[in-house]
Amino acid sequence: MCGIVGVLGRVEVAPRIVDSLKRLEYRGYDSAGVATLVDGQLVRRRAEGKLRNLESVLENAPLAGSAGIGHTRWATHGAPTVTNAHPHLAGSVAVVHNGIIENYLDLRDEVSAAGAVLDTETDTEVVAHLINLAMAAGKSPRDAVADVLPRLKGAFALALLFAGEDDLLIGARKGSPLAIGHGEGEMFLGSDAIALSPFTDRITYLEEGDWAVLTRSSVDIFDRDNTQVARPEAKSSVTSSLMDKGNYKHFMAKEIHEQPEVLGHTLSRYFDYTSNQASVEGADALNFKDLNRLIITACGTAYLAGLVSKYWFEKYARLPVEIDIASEFRYRETPVCDKDAALFISQSGETADTLASLRYCKEHGATIGAIVNVPESTIAREADRVFPTIAGPEIGVASTKAFTCQLAVLAALALQAGRERGVLSEAREKELVAELTEVPSLALKALAAETDIEKLSQPLSKAQNALYLGRATNFPLALEGALKLKELSYIHAEGYAAGELKHGPIALIDENMPVFVIAPYDAIYEKTVSNMQEVAARGGRIVLITDERGAAECGNAAENTVVLPNMTDIVAPIIYALPVQMIAYHTAVFMGTDVDQPRNLAKSVTVE
Repeated sequence: MCGIVGVLGRVEVAPRIVDSLKRLEYRGYDSAGVATLVDGQLVRRRAEGKLRNLESVLENAPLAGSAGIGHTRWATHGAPTVTNAHPHLAGSVAVVHNGIIENYLDLRDEVSAAGAVLDTETDTEVVAHLINLAMAAGKSPRDAVADVLPRLKGAFALALLFAGEDDLLIGARKGSPLAIGHGEGEMFLGSDAIALSPFTDRITYLEEGDWAVLTRSSVDIFDRDNTQVARPEAKSSVTSSLMDKGNYKHFMAKEIHEQPEVLGHTLSRYFDYTSNQASVEGADALNFKDLNRLIITACGTAYLAGLVSKYWFEKYARLPVEIDIASEFRYRETPVCDKDAALFISQSGETADTLASLRYCKEHGATIGAIVNVPESTIAREADRVFPTIAGPEIGVASTKAFTCQLAVLAALALQAGRERGVLSEAREKELVAELTEVPSLALKALAAETDIEKLSQPLSKAQNALYLGRATNFPLALEGALKLKELSYIHAEGYAAGELKHGPIALIDENMPVFVIAPYDAIYEKTVSNMQEVAARGGRIVLITDERGAAECGNAAENTVVLPNMTDIVAPIIYALPVQMIAYHTAVFMGTDVDQPRNLAKSVTVE
C-alpha cells in the first residue's frame, strides 16, 4: 500500500527520502511526493506515476532542507493526479498518510464550515486542516495532534511536519504500520524496516494506537490514551543491499529463482534432519492433540497456501480445518472458542483484514499462530506463536517465494500435528520428511523448464481468457495460476476444481481457450486426464503440467506439456507452484506489462 518516509537529518533530505521511497515501490503506488522545511517554510514537490517522474521534478526544482516527509500513494479517495498526491498542506501543517479516514466526509464538512478551503478529493487533506485549525486556536503541534487523533475513524499511519519547527516530526498509527528509526543525531519514520534500511538498523515499532513525537535527539511515544509509554528498540535484519535485482530483469524473476535456496533455509528451520521429524518451535502452544478444529485465515495467495494445507492437516493429522478469506471471516460472526486454534498467513504481517480476523479470534479465546515473512510485523507481535518464513524480502507484488515458503511451514505444522494427535506413525513421518528434504533440488530441476515455458507463453500472451484445472492440492494451485496470470498479464483467467468442469466451465471451451491442467501422476491422475480429454474434444488449447510418468501416459491431447521430475504428493504443491509462476511471468513480459508493480495492485494491503 502507500509508503511513508520521514527524516530529521543533518544534511539535505529530499534525495535521501526519494532513495528510501524507491525501496517502497514494491508496495504499489500511482503518484509520489516530498515536502521539506526550507527557511522554516513548507515546500513540496509532487508527480503522477513512477518515482522517476518525481526525480525529474526535483532535478528541475530542487528542494533544500534537512527535515522532510515523503510518500508513495496508492489511490483510494480521488484519482492519481498531482493535486491528489501527498504530501498535503494546510497552513503550517504537512501530512502524508497510509490508510483510509472513514469519517472524512463529516470532517470535511466541519473544516469547510470553519473556513478551510480544500483543494483535493482525498480523505487525507482533512487531517492537515483539522490540526492546522487546532494550532490556529492556540494549541502546540503536539497538543493539536493529541486533540485530533481520537476523532479520526478508520485505519491510518501518519507523518506530520510543521512550518517553523525544524526539529519536530510527529507520527501516528492505527491499523496501518509505522516504525521509528534511530540514528546518530538523526531520527526517521517509515512504513517498515525496508524504508528505514538506508538510514539505520535500529528500529522501534509503534503499537496499535501509538503516536510519537520525534526530535533529532529524542523520541516520546504515547498510547491511544495519551499516556507516555516505552516501546522496545530492535535491531532490524533488513539491509538496503538486499533491494537489488542482480542480473535479473525483474524482482519477480529473481525471487522465482531464489526459491531453491530459501526453501532450503525454511525447511531446515522446521525439520530435524537427524531424526527426520517435524520440529516446529512453539507449535506445542497450538495444542494440536486436544484441538476441536483449526481455523486458517488469509488473503490472496496466502489464502491459497492455507487451502493447500487444509488437505495436509486433514489427511496427515485428521484435524478438521475451517478456512476462509479474511475479508469474509471477519464479518461472519464465526463461532470461535478456547478449544480452537487459528493460523493467520500473511507475507507482510500487516494485511488489514487478516489482522482484524486475528483480533476477533483472540477476543473469543482461540490460540493464535502467525505465519509471516516479517517477524517484526503487527500480526507477528499480536500472535501467541510466530512461525516465520525464511524467504527474505519479497519485492515483486505477485508473491512467489513467500508462497512456497508458507507451504513449507504449513507442511511442517501438519506433520507435527499428525504426530501429536497420534495419527501419523513415526515411520510414516520419517518418510514424509525425507521426501520434503528433496524440495530444494526438485525446485532447481523445475526451474530448468523455464525455456519451454517461455516459448509457450508467447502465444498465450494473445489470449483474452484462460482456464486452470486441478484436483486435490492441485485445485488451489489452479486458483493460484489463474490469480497470477490475471494480476501480471491482465488476461482474464479462472481456476476450477477439475471435477467441476462439467458443472459450467466447459461451456467456455473453444479453440481460442488456453486450458492449463495441473496433473502430477498421482492417485487421481486418471480422473484429471479424463477432464482434459473433455477439453480436447471441444478444441481447447491444453497446456499439461505433469511429471515424467504423467507425460508418458497422457497421449497427445495436450498442445504443450511442461514436464517436471517425478515427486510425491506432499512435495508436489510446492514444486508445481514454480511453473505456474513462470507461465504468468513470461506471458506478462511478452505483453509488456509492469511485472513487479502491476496496475492497481499493492504488495501490502493495509486497508479494507
